[in-house]
Amino acid sequence: QVQLVESGGGLVEAGGSLRLSCEASGLTFSSYRMGWFRQAPGKEREFVGRIRGIDRSTTYADSVKGRFTLSRDNAKNTLYLQMNSLKPEDTAVYYCAASESNLGSYAYWGQGTQVTVSS
Repeated sequence: QVQLVESGGGLVEAGGSLRLSCEASGLTFSSYRMGWFRQAPGKEREFVGRIRGIDRSTTYADSVKGRFTLSRDNAKNTLYLQMNSLKPEDTAVYYCAASESNLGSYAYWGQGTQVTVSS
């Protein structure tokens, strides 16, 4: 049974930083493409970034490029999202997700962690 558990959310002032973690179990973590998504109140869920399993190549949404960094520790089955220079518009529930392939949809999702950025 695949489980993804996010942590690290909270309340931070604009310009501040947070690091989210996503601990995975029940899957061969190193072979999975992992992604971060977010959903703000009243808005659709949007892509934040993704990191591949083997080569650890990353892709980011334009809205977070240069401010957010994805990384992974395959030995710890953990995905990270370092968020710097946070803005009020980054306020959302952040979800991690896992995909077995580099092109397919994400089959597994965490329960989300709330990030609130005050102005």
